[in-house]
Amino acid sequence: MMAIDGKLICIFGGGGFLGRYIAEQLLSRGALVRIAERNIKNATHIKPLGNLGQVQFASADVTKKESVARAVHGCAAVINLVGVFGSQMETVNVSGARNVAEAAAASGCRTLVQMSAIGADLQSPSRYGRSKAEGEQAVREAFPAATILRPSIVFGREDAFINRFAGMIQMLPIVPIIGGETKFQPIFVGDVADTVAKIVENPQSYAGQSYELGGPEIISMGELNRRIAKMTGRERTFVDIPDFAAKLMATMIGPLPGAPITSDQYKMLQKDNIVSENAAGLDAFGISPTPLAAVARGWMEKYTAQGRFGARAKAS
Repeated sequence: MMAIDGKLICIFGGGGFLGRYIAEQLLSRGALVRIAERNIKNATHIKPLGNLGQVQFASADVTKKESVARAVHGCAAVINLVGVFGSQMETVNVSGARNVAEAAAASGCRTLVQMSAIGADLQSPSRYGRSKAEGEQAVREAFPAATILRPSIVFGREDAFINRFAGMIQMLPIVPIIGGETKFQPIFVGDVADTVAKIVENPQSYAGQSYELGGPEIISMGELNRRIAKMTGRERTFVDIPDFAAKLMATMIGPLPGAPITSDQYKMLQKDNIVSENAAGLDAFGISPTPLAAVARGWMEKYTAQGRFGARAKAS
């Protein structure tokens, strides 16, 4: 195993939801962490997680090779979390991933972790799925020993998935559900962060491998919404949007700002987002997946009728 105490590790996109937890895991193991972001103001909340001088910041854009090369200079390991939906998918998810991998190889980094996603497939009907697969391919060509992680939906206190539906359920008495039968295997952000830390600590054991990460249960979109309603104490009527209506909605209003679903998202919902049969996963890292129910209630209080503080006062 590589002792990471005192080693410099660069995290592209480290100021985001997942990056925060990965940084915290690495900092707790004594690593020096360099957060690479286009706007470092978005990452200043990472600094208090470490000791004095343990956190660095680098202004970097994965689409600009020079800034990427500067960010990885002197690093023992590089982690790329950057990924987008929308018009920049090929530029960021493919070219950006290639830039990071090439820079890591050129600088002599021992370890590269590329965050991909379940559904990455060169034959995917969605641009996002294809772009993530092409990004994996580009990384492999530039840095063959890279470790690629494909998580299902990642959940946690600050996520944009569970919180999005909880907010809808809080506001709407009748809640529409698109892709109600599509299945997911939500994984706790802390488990993903622990996985990344283990790879950085022991890179030779995971070099050149790909892993699919999922939680302990498979749940449909419809059941997930109903479970959130139950956790927040909300009685709601759920209406499944027929597939033809969802497709029409995605086609007609998907390109507009604030649309409930885009055409690409609709295509992604046509396939379950779960770990493939026989795929290597959390077991390879000795990690027991955390159930949603074990951690979600801690931040679901704010969506209850009483709110966070009202719920606590009632409990006391």
